[in-house]
Amino acid sequence: MRLMRIGDWGQEVPVLMTADGQAYDLRPVTRDIDGSFLESWAHRLDSLNLQGLEPYDIGTRRIGAPIARPTAVVGIGLNYAAHAAESGDPVPERPVVFFKHPNTVIGPHDDVVIPPGAEKVDWEVELGVVIGRRASYLRSAEDAEACIAGYVLTNDVSERDYQHHAGTQWTLGKSCATFNPVGPWLVPASVLEDPAGIRLRSWVNGEPRQDSWTSDMVFGAADLVYRLSQYMVLEPGDLINTGTPQGVALSGRFPYLQAGDSLTLSGGDVLGRQELKLVGNG
Repeated sequence: MRLMRIGDWGQEVPVLMTADGQAYDLRPVTRDIDGSFLESWAHRLDSLNLQGLEPYDIGTRRIGAPIARPTAVVGIGLNYAAHAAESGDPVPERPVVFFKHPNTVIGPHDDVVIPPGAEKVDWEVELGVVIGRRASYLRSAEDAEACIAGYVLTNDVSERDYQHHAGTQWTLGKSCATFNPVGPWLVPASVLEDPAGIRLRSWVNGEPRQDSWTSDMVFGAADLVYRLSQYMVLEPGDLINTGTPQGVALSGRFPYLQAGDSLTLSGGDVLGRQELKLVGNG
């Protein structure tokens, strides 16, 4: 079972796709796949009466991000030991946390826009965690699991020079427009109980870049939600980018992205695939 948002920008239709590939229009249930819907339905989608829903033909329509604009996008840095090594940093003892502007979230096949004058735009395939219940001062990672609505494929696009324009705070290099493609779908936590066995891969112009597994994360999904809840209140619909594996341009082994490049990300059959084009600004 998967949740999707289909249609032109700002006019996306919430859609439920069943295991047999049939899509249903969720508008009789909710206006959008937002925090309110996720809080109410993410853990009991099996109880939806599909007989009261109309089939929906996705066809060739645009696929939007599977969650409406979150109130917060929280990023985790250096959460794979090999990526920390290629970045020249030690494996962190505590999660490295930064924020992205929520309006960076776009669909999985929308264009990624290179900012004017940017020369170090990088890709980062990641597991995304979507919050389904308010998380504040949780007592354990087990409690955190109940606060997770589901999981998505996400791309923490970064401009590496901008990333250090404010010293050690990375937000400036993470928040440019279009810098967070998400989707194509959200897998509910009730369906994907263990997100630790997902293969994450990326390609630039068809050439392989990243290839790793979420089991290699330093801090797992539920552990991150638990730890973050000690410092901030996570609301339903919020997105956590849980960090990227090795194989990015920052390593020095590959060139940075340029206008005209194609970027492919994969989370296998579980999280789906992104096909993106890099375009210039103006």
